[in-house]
Amino acid sequence: MKGTKFKIDEFESDLIKATGLEITVGRIVEEEWEEILGPTPMPSVTDLRKWDFALLNRYKPMYAPLCDLCCLCTYGKCDLSDGKKGACGIDIGAQQGRIVLLACCIGAAAHGGHARHIVEHLIEEHGDMPIDMGKNVEVEAPLVRLIAGIMPKKLSDLLEPLEYAEGELMHSLSATHTGQEGYFTDFESKALHVSMTDQLLMEIADVAQISALGFPKGDPGAPLVDIGFGSIDTKKPVILCIGHNVVPGAEVINYLRDHDLYDKVEVAGICCTAHDLTRYDKGAKIVGPLSKQLQFVRTGIADVIIVDEQCVRADVLQEARKTGAAVIATNDKICLGLPDRTKDSPKDVIDNLLGGAPGALILDAEKVGEVAVRTAIKLSETRKRRALNVVKEAKKCIQCGLCIRECHNNLDIPRGMEKAAKGDLSLLSEIYELCIGCGRCENVCSKEIPIVSLLGGAAKEITRKERYKVRSGRGPIQDTEIRNVGSPIVLGEIPGVVAFVGCPNYAGSSKEIAEMAEIFLSRRYIVTTSGCAAMDIAMYKDEEGKTLYEKYPGNFDAGCLSNVGSCVSNAHIAGAAIKIASIFAHRNLRGNYEEIADYILNRVGAVGVAWGAMSQKAASIATGFNRLGVPVILGPRGAKYRRTYLGRPDKSEDWMVYNARTGEKVQISPSPEYLLYVAESKEEAIVSIAKNCIRPNDTTKGRQIKLTHYIDLHKRYFGKMPEDIAMYIRTEADIPITLKAEIMKILKAEKWEPRITPDPTLLERLCRKKEVK
Repeated sequence: MKGTKFKIDEFESDLIKATGLEITVGRIVEEEWEEILGPTPMPSVTDLRKWDFALLNRYKPMYAPLCDLCCLCTYGKCDLSDGKKGACGIDIGAQQGRIVLLACCIGAAAHGGHARHIVEHLIEEHGDMPIDMGKNVEVEAPLVRLIAGIMPKKLSDLLEPLEYAEGELMHSLSATHTGQEGYFTDFESKALHVSMTDQLLMEIADVAQISALGFPKGDPGAPLVDIGFGSIDTKKPVILCIGHNVVPGAEVINYLRDHDLYDKVEVAGICCTAHDLTRYDKGAKIVGPLSKQLQFVRTGIADVIIVDEQCVRADVLQEARKTGAAVIATNDKICLGLPDRTKDSPKDVIDNLLGGAPGALILDAEKVGEVAVRTAIKLSETRKRRALNVVKEAKKCIQCGLCIRECHNNLDIPRGMEKAAKGDLSLLSEIYELCIGCGRCENVCSKEIPIVSLLGGAAKEITRKERYKVRSGRGPIQDTEIRNVGSPIVLGEIPGVVAFVGCPNYAGSSKEIAEMAEIFLSRRYIVTTSGCAAMDIAMYKDEEGKTLYEKYPGNFDAGCLSNVGSCVSNAHIAGAAIKIASIFAHRNLRGNYEEIADYILNRVGAVGVAWGAMSQKAASIATGFNRLGVPVILGPRGAKYRRTYLGRPDKSEDWMVYNARTGEKVQISPSPEYLLYVAESKEEAIVSIAKNCIRPNDTTKGRQIKLTHYIDLHKRYFGKMPEDIAMYIRTEADIPITLKAEIMKILKAEKWEPRITPDPTLLERLCRKKEVK
């Protein structure tokens, strides 16, 4: 039974006399699940606090404040530097923990708002449909099962875990108020908690849309679709969808189908809406990741721009007005100051847009479809795209250098302008490929030069040829795939699972993420991806003109590259790790978070890489994986999140675990070494990925394989044997055969001694049980 509990101290009637009576009022759930309910179904903020503290004791938060001041209340601003406290008593550590928790709450709220809208909309439009993840997926919603302790059968079953997550988000956010939490570790525990609910919310959203909208259902052979500026047919009217909520874009496609216009209008997307549009219809096009938004809007190719929610530039309306494009806002999160035309007739709205109105707010997705299509067709007949004279604009540059100082990546814009003024556009074209499209350079330009537009104009010939292939998001990992790879992952014979996720805020070229992915694909790691990272991986071709998606299969297997889909599809990557514990190791899943996370931390060699992480959603996604026991490596910009979780290999006491077979405490190798780590270069990240795939439970064969990769990559990029190699050798059988003589010399010099290979766990309650896998 699920519902509300009432406690009555004393109760007496003609039939019964009771004290301490507890009654639960709610709905009765028909029980079809034989699995025993674990100790923490729908855990509260503090139910998993002990697990959080076990993680935080080993992986201590390291803070890098952007500022030593607190300005959150009217007592402030308060100087927290040099051990000083704020007027409320808070210190710099707790303040940084509070900022981290705020970021994670914002990220979880974005996914929660998305999930609430998509579930309610799909039930209203399609009815209470059964949940269907495909014929080879029986564990349909591993995070819902693990966290909420229920097995959802239909869309309405997702409402209860959704409501639970919303409640936990409210409690977590309330802790950031002045005069609430005051200790940094508890702020971090709450950040881990709300980020766990973020994973739950992502799964709810994607399970719902996969079931109702006919997205690929765990299909490794999901279609290859077009991505890149050059894939857009500019001879047709173009509708551009920006954001993360596919519903308005799907209604555009529905309108085109229903009115025999499918081949006459181009539908394209930027950011995760683009992924989900291609999951809905493989004929949709992906312009590219978030970093391409300003550049593409500036081209004037789009006749109508539809914005839904998340990752939409706040100035999209102003930028669209420069090109004459009409903007349709479709979601209560982004209204842009536009008049609400939801209840007006489509004809009136269209006439208004064609008459010069900059845009409209329409909260009826079906009406959006009609208005967008009819407006785009008419606008394309009259709207003229303006040509930009790059050389003329470049001549305005006075070489003040303000732009290069403002640029995140220190791109040499002044020199590019100097050359362009003389007719040589080559350097601006090179800078275009490194530009993240933030537009900050333009904000400081005293001559008001549209620098981003000039970069696009200089690279016009490049962008015209930008046509690549990306595999449409497949959704969940099949249970059959988990059965095939579960044993070799846990035993270490598949060296690891590497997930490239997150935003495109790169410190270098976007090609770096594709280069990293290919290194691990060639070494037969399992590589999976999502979101903007999946797009950037696609925008790279080898000497044969193939993208990685064309070279490698889409299975979840060694040497394969699987794109799970949009941001909310990240839940399937977490779900794969969870299903390894459930399907392969037969661990109880239902409401049993702590044990499953402990299993993943000690046995599943998975690493997340958020190389261009930018948003609060990326913060909550990474922190959710951390609570599950999966380390995440951030790119250089990730330092601005202000917090990492770093292990100390030199402190042996931090690496003590229980041997589940004996109950004794034993020391393990420092693996994974970090839970959240910032790498300063691609080379450092590559080595760290291999290293952090090592797990305490590796077999000797598995440890040999993992150390072979770690040592080889370390020597390749740093030119020497890793200095910490002795820490990862438990017995001589762990040593890679071809390196035995070299490593034995190191071990002898360090007075190394062999140690037992335990059955590792951080949970004392799991000790002295029967042998586990």
